[in-house]
Amino acid sequence: MLTVAQEKHITAHRTVKLMGNRFDFTIVAKETATANAYIDECITEVKRIETIISSWNPNSQTTKINKNAGIVPVKVAPELFGLVERAIQISKVTDGAFDITYAALDNVWKFNINMEYLPTNAQVEKSIEKVGYRNIVLDKEKQTIFLAKKGMKIGFGAIGKGFAADKVKELMISKGVVGGIINASGDLTTWGTQVSGKKWLVGISNPLDADKIFSWLPIVDSSVATSGNYEKYIIFKGEKYSHIIDPRTGWPSKGVKSVSVFAKKAELCDALATSIFVMGVETGMSVIEQLNGVEVIIVDKNNQIHKSKGITFQNNY
Repeated sequence: MLTVAQEKHITAHRTVKLMGNRFDFTIVAKETATANAYIDECITEVKRIETIISSWNPNSQTTKINKNAGIVPVKVAPELFGLVERAIQISKVTDGAFDITYAALDNVWKFNINMEYLPTNAQVEKSIEKVGYRNIVLDKEKQTIFLAKKGMKIGFGAIGKGFAADKVKELMISKGVVGGIINASGDLTTWGTQVSGKKWLVGISNPLDADKIFSWLPIVDSSVATSGNYEKYIIFKGEKYSHIIDPRTGWPSKGVKSVSVFAKKAELCDALATSIFVMGVETGMSVIEQLNGVEVIIVDKNNQIHKSKGITFQNNY
């Protein structure tokens, strides 16, 4: 069997806005027209997934679950049921640092405006009243999802893009596409190789300057996701507050500047990057060490780099 490098192939690339985020599709194929047709299918697949998991779409199954919180269970598609089931497992592993019921957080933090005052302890405590993954009730036999408390909501902001990237990759592989990259705003998955036969390279952003790369890492049939405090934040009285909220406390996470997680599935990388950011260096490293096939790079608030055993790179930062 010929490799990509031995055959004549081209690479096609397209950037579009989907799920409210930038998606970059890179496909390796024999002809440009074929590659572009595959990219069209990628876009269609992301749009299909969005109709299932979007909490903004009034007709999505996720919206229906949220509307029926505390009222009745909702029958859902197997892929949504599976996604919620896996999300709960990650919540258990991370002791609630990852929690899809964070969507019920009252909007006491506003990262798109200049906040004139911080919320009070009482306001923050009240904001998490309806947050708690243990109140998600799954019925595997009936394929239903029920949110036990009225006002509860689920949202897939910390796992949905990775899930979409994995689904698109799965579709492309099933159609015989020999290589590509799906990059869902930093939640990235690859398969195959570049046209040259070389491994795909992934750049890890420098947390001091998000436009610069401090290291390039080769990845093969794998995924990576990065969470950083440079993405969205507010500065109040000289102190920086990240948009990544600890769902257990309602307060923005501190102590970490960026987390990059490497694993087979983009969905897992996406969820773990967020939760390790919340957990911090010591606890986050401890969790990663217990998971097979998962690696991490953490940059702490003092710009010190911490990496799991399987990561090797030369950094210039």
